[in-house]
Amino acid sequence: MVIKHLLPILGILGVGTGVGGLLLSRTAAQSTVFLLEGIALTCLVIYFAGNWTRLKTFSGSRSTRLGFNGILAILLMAGILTIINFLVIRHGGRWDLSETQNFSLAPQTLQVLGQLEQDVRVLVFAHERSPGFRTYRDLLESYAYSSPRISVTYVDPEKEPGLASKYEISKIDTAVFESGEQTVHVPKASESNLTNALIRVTTADAKRLVFLEGHGERLITDRERGGLSLAKQNLEAQGYRVARGSIRKDAALLDDAEVLIIPGPRESVEPEELTRITDFTAKGGRVLLLLDPQVTSGFEAWISEWGLTLGPGIVVDPEDRVAQGSPTALLVRRFTTHHITKGFNSPILLPVLQPVSFTETPGTNLEFTSLLQSSEESWAETNFEETTPEFDKGADRKGPFTLGAALSRKRTGSGPTPAMVVIGNSAFAGNTYLQFPGNTDFLSNAIAWLADEDTLISVSPKESVFPPFIPNPTQEHMLFAVQVFSVPFLMLLSGLMVWRRRSRL
Repeated sequence: MVIKHLLPILGILGVGTGVGGLLLSRTAAQSTVFLLEGIALTCLVIYFAGNWTRLKTFSGSRSTRLGFNGILAILLMAGILTIINFLVIRHGGRWDLSETQNFSLAPQTLQVLGQLEQDVRVLVFAHERSPGFRTYRDLLESYAYSSPRISVTYVDPEKEPGLASKYEISKIDTAVFESGEQTVHVPKASESNLTNALIRVTTADAKRLVFLEGHGERLITDRERGGLSLAKQNLEAQGYRVARGSIRKDAALLDDAEVLIIPGPRESVEPEELTRITDFTAKGGRVLLLLDPQVTSGFEAWISEWGLTLGPGIVVDPEDRVAQGSPTALLVRRFTTHHITKGFNSPILLPVLQPVSFTETPGTNLEFTSLLQSSEESWAETNFEETTPEFDKGADRKGPFTLGAALSRKRTGSGPTPAMVVIGNSAFAGNTYLQFPGNTDFLSNAIAWLADEDTLISVSPKESVFPPFIPNPTQEHMLFAVQVFSVPFLMLLSGLMVWRRRSRL
């Protein structure tokens, strides 16, 4: 009778020691685990032996047989699912069921991944709470799945500051592509940027960019607000070789250059320099020309041979201006479908900008494409002393205007084709404004197109089902009025009505 009363305790003790032995199998000594499992086995044998008659009667009942069949079916289904899961992990495929195919790589990217001949390591300096982490993860999982030569590692720069310092990481959400001794930084997660970096890090010869100096231009060595040190840093991180110099002092400056960048000259260039620049473009050289308004740079006659005219006046745009800021500081949101701006969705901040005009001359064989546009409400202000400019119908020209343009000679053979990108402002590339996301992307895309890497830019980002809403100044004022005044007033009014109704009860 005593043993009969102890049987439930022995059953519980057997189950408990058995589970404990399993949990301690990786941490405790083998002798301890063996002892626990031995005790469990002994207790369970005694329990089943003492309840043999009851178990025999119970197992013979109809409900037990049905329950056993149910348990058996569950075990069989679990086994089938386990086998299917194993086969999918080892031999399964991937299907992109998202509405905008966010997880499918472009054909250009798949072609690049299929032609990889060397291993590439990708370090993503981000953490799970950072804005770009999810985009990096989704894209790079597809890259690594498509090519066994891609390996991806995620690094939290706050937990590993030494590694972040080694790779010169200045901001979070930065990816570093590394192959051999070459490294390329990607400051923003997009398929275009990642594929671009993949090609650059696996290419032995980096393309050379030259910043012109000697005429009061912005300098890539200048770390002040108006300097171009940040632009130099970004371009070098993207795999370019960046140089600077004066054509007057170095006649061979442009010999192996891909792109000549002229960043806002304040003094006139000499005819001899223009001749060398003309020879450079005649051989297929490319030029990024950033000319500020109200400055005589000496390029006026040279660009007129390309059919270009900058100015007169400064563009004022009530619709696309920076809210509460200067009326001549434009937040440009209107883009064309050129390779440089295709799929562009970030506004570009352009302060004090002059319009760009093009006049086609027969026989020049030029192709002009507007990149940035002002609104129909814009005009070119010619009264530069006016602090609050207003449209003067007699003196000012009405928009819309071209604010930036790409110009190239139509291809006639297999050789390089001269091309130029012209912007009527150079401040947007300075250290102050280049921190604006749209400015960084636009400058990078323009130089990549000029460096004949437009096939990479054509890997445009997937459009969101819900595109971002970027309000203009009028809409910003309306949202401010609704959020700050209307909603609190309605809440106060409803509270007073409730209070008045209750006070009458």
